[in-house]
Amino acid sequence: MAGIKQPSDKSHFLLPDLGEGLAEAELISWKVKPGETVKESQTLAEMQTDKALVEVPSPWAGTVSELCGKAGEIIKVGAVLVRYGAAGAPGKQPAPTSGTSSNGTSGAACLSSQVAAGAPGSGEDQGTVVGTMSGTLTVSDRFARRAPEAAAVTRDGKALATPAVRRIARELGIDIQRVPGSGRGGRVTASDVESFAGAGSAAAPAAGGFAPRAATIAPGSVYIDPQGVVQRVPFRGVRRKIAESLDRSVRTTVHFTVVDEADVTALEAKRKEYGRVTGQKLSMLPFIMTAICKALRRHPTLNAITDDANNEILVKGPVNLGCAVDTDNGLMVPVIRDAGARSPVELAAEVKRLAAACKDRTIKREESLGGTFTISNVGSYGGMFATPVINYPEVAILAAGRAKERVMVKDGRFYAGLSLPLSLSCDHRVVDGAEGARFLNTVVGLLENPEQLI
Repeated sequence: MAGIKQPSDKSHFLLPDLGEGLAEAELISWKVKPGETVKESQTLAEMQTDKALVEVPSPWAGTVSELCGKAGEIIKVGAVLVRYGAAGAPGKQPAPTSGTSSNGTSGAACLSSQVAAGAPGSGEDQGTVVGTMSGTLTVSDRFARRAPEAAAVTRDGKALATPAVRRIARELGIDIQRVPGSGRGGRVTASDVESFAGAGSAAAPAAGGFAPRAATIAPGSVYIDPQGVVQRVPFRGVRRKIAESLDRSVRTTVHFTVVDEADVTALEAKRKEYGRVTGQKLSMLPFIMTAICKALRRHPTLNAITDDANNEILVKGPVNLGCAVDTDNGLMVPVIRDAGARSPVELAAEVKRLAAACKDRTIKREESLGGTFTISNVGSYGGMFATPVINYPEVAILAAGRAKERVMVKDGRFYAGLSLPLSLSCDHRVVDGAEGARFLNTVVGLLENPEQLI
């Protein structure tokens, strides 16, 4: 956890960057109470970052005087998370306000406008922001945001900004070179980017950014029938991240889906034989993964990601294969690095390890990043064909259905065979329909000829 300069007086603790380039995290639960004395490295809170659950430890020993935020709120990196006071001092809970947090619940949040805060009296510029997550923010004059009509700027050199701020700019379709910076030394902050985007500036969207910004649904604009509701489930934790990822994918990529079936009768016999030889009982999944990796070597344009901010398609060499895992908290997609260099036994072992880490929430954030292609095993729950949503910024995803026995025909003869349904979704901006069909045909051919697969 780095990227944030903590105050030297230890009066408050700023939320650090919990992962590479994160701009915010969701507060899941507090592990301490106001007035409680904590030890150094004692867990203060659990935070949700992307699809990983992270424990935030106290950087020093002290007595908690105030918890800044409530469960379900989004806390910005650099915001005050916990305030410390003298031992025995009465603790303070966040005072309720009329504003609402980003998830629709009422509550206050303690925020800080500085990214690198100095100690009081140290002579370093400091400013604080206090308000609700979605309400009006009050700031000191020195750190007030520019007026909405502020003109865009033109820079000769590269804009000063953290990776997290650059990511926000990319997602909003903003050219960060044109955003005026209010931070120290002209650094562009997240607030600068958001103000620039909200002001309707003439800043040109980044080339290749196809997605419009999501429309905000105003309260009361859509009729919601309150009758018969038995449970209200807020978008929080993994479910919120799933919604954000899917929304970004369908707004950005142009989906098309190709479906086919593979006769895996011979592969099923080979799978059982492989299990006897290795002493491990393997499912069909690692063999499908092996077929995907081999097919991607022949069709490399599907082993790619899109960099919409720079109008580029990044074709990758190694296959970093994402595998969708269903958990009690929602869908998670861990990534198997360089899957093409692994045997079916090794793939099966890695899937088992990552699935277990997803289900007990111990998976590391970096193990969910960097995918180049994703497989979803919908067949394990009884499904056949599907229309899977691409795991953006990847350009393709394959859904494998449940293999079923069927009466099949080959060379004019009937026989009882095993048919595996497959569904491939691709980003039509990158992959032509014919190439998607050819890739799926290659996968089918490998599955139907296990001597080529193994």
